[in-house]
Amino acid sequence: MSNYNEDLKWRYATKKFDAEKELDEASLETLLDSIQLSASSYGLQPYEIVVIKDQEVRKKLHPAAYEQPQILDASYLLVFCAKKTIDEAYLDEFIENIVSTRGMKKEDLDGMKEMVMNAVIALPQEDKVEWAKKQAYLALGNLLSSAAHHKIDVCPMEGFDPAQFNDILDLGNKDLDSAVIATLGFRSTEDQLQHAKKVRKPKEKLFHRI
Repeated sequence: MSNYNEDLKWRYATKKFDAEKELDEASLETLLDSIQLSASSYGLQPYEIVVIKDQEVRKKLHPAAYEQPQILDASYLLVFCAKKTIDEAYLDEFIENIVSTRGMKKEDLDGMKEMVMNAVIALPQEDKVEWAKKQAYLALGNLLSSAAHHKIDVCPMEGFDPAQFNDILDLGNKDLDSAVIATLGFRSTEDQLQHAKKVRKPKEKLFHRI
């Protein structure tokens, strides 16, 4: 069994992918399962992910990501999107899923519903979308860890124009707002960053023990 921290040392934000080495469907599904299992505030998962393999679509998105080569060379491009409408109806759908999955009575969740209504649903619209984007980043973190464990390369990317992505992918009509993107595949032997030592803060500057 591989050592988890060694897996994390192995991973890096891959800048050059091997366009000839394709991620198979089973491996993709494993990574998508990891995203699905990610933690989120209250378990609401106020986000959706667009999984893009189509090269023609990625060619349209390429300029909106400042022509970074990962967009075209990786096996897949994932766009993590925040839900724009997070209202009582969305919460009710979430509660129905709990009832169905756990065999609970809906009234047993009245207290939780009231709490989420006050903590999330009552927020101003702009704040709710920002909150949802933060939850999408948690899901991205799960993807990075899972991919490292399975020796699959990922490049998380904020270098893109969300408005252009929204327009090209018609996300507005899907009630979504792009938050962050990631490319999946396998590193090229020409990517010299894979040989660089990982640079992180020393623990004494990163952690404050009380």
